[in-house]
Amino acid sequence: MAADYYAVLGVERDATAEEIKKAYRRLARQLHPDVNPDEEERFKEVTMAYEVLSDPQKRELHDLGADPFSTGGGFGQGFGFSDIMDAFFGGAGAQRGPRSRQRAGRDAMIRLEIDLVEATFGANRDIQVDTAVVCTTCAGEGTKAGTSLRRCDVCQGRGEVKQVTRSFLGQVMTARPCAACQGFGSVIPDPCVNCGGDGRVRTRRTLTLKVPPGVSTGVQIRLAGEGEAGPGGGPAGQLYVEFVEKAHDVFQRDGDDLHATVAVPMTVAALGTSLLIETLDGPRPVELRAGTQSGQTVTLPGLGVTHLRSGGRGDVIVHVDVQTPTRLDPEQEELLRKLAGLRGEDGPEVGTITSARPTFFSRLRDAFNER
Repeated sequence: MAADYYAVLGVERDATAEEIKKAYRRLARQLHPDVNPDEEERFKEVTMAYEVLSDPQKRELHDLGADPFSTGGGFGQGFGFSDIMDAFFGGAGAQRGPRSRQRAGRDAMIRLEIDLVEATFGANRDIQVDTAVVCTTCAGEGTKAGTSLRRCDVCQGRGEVKQVTRSFLGQVMTARPCAACQGFGSVIPDPCVNCGGDGRVRTRRTLTLKVPPGVSTGVQIRLAGEGEAGPGGGPAGQLYVEFVEKAHDVFQRDGDDLHATVAVPMTVAALGTSLLIETLDGPRPVELRAGTQSGQTVTLPGLGVTHLRSGGRGDVIVHVDVQTPTRLDPEQEELLRKLAGLRGEDGPEVGTITSARPTFFSRLRDAFNER
């Protein structure tokens, strides 16, 4: 676990810059190796804590629980801890050297809209990607044809400049990135006319993507090395493709099952019939038993969406909606009245009040009755 630099300096987390500086000065006087040689390690820890908390960017990273020396704010830039140690203990210090012009490119992401058929069976899709690619004119070098990089005259190719200053602690040497070459140690006297010295250009390219069967909205796949090309000819990042599934005209997807509703007349539900339902695999028969009620379902196994990782497919679940006629001609009305009389359903006691929420035992009874 990273050290709590607030505790090291003995200050609160909301301490001001002035309070942090005072705490550091007080501890530095007590722990300085010239005064207290046995506290050299403690002095190093206190100095590192001050380096982090006196720098707003490093302090923010420390507060977030991140490594304050991992994102360009490390020892090689600004008020370096190793430089302080070199100044106090006479070490020559390790040569950090210039930083490379080649850096890894950033990741990119696009969203691809697919339909239910593509999500179920998979597909090959051509996608348009707008990213930075390596400049073909200079092959990522950033220099004009016939020219090359030139060593920086300011830092002499080291990528950094050092400065000796005096403080209450004595003579302190600090190292900073060279402003003339941005720490690269070299400059581009004649930049490439195509990329302006960056080593990459933006372009639109076409990739063929294999859509895996079973994907759904929010699923992402990674295409290695198809993201942004890095500066200076550095390696490209990753390209992430996130799928967005369009709504279907007939089916509603629930996991890998597909739900559809079929509306049938009252007479068909009462007498039973065989219907043809159009599925993703073509027409399939659906058998409705005599006396089918509105809300009942019929399952067509294995005709749903492909399971993304385990193989096989979900089901198609057909929901029955029994429709009662709203307009009857006199002959039809007379026939229905005769039917109601024959069934004893023409009196005032035909309605039955039941619980709005079926109990466990009623559901169990209905399950047995349906067999």
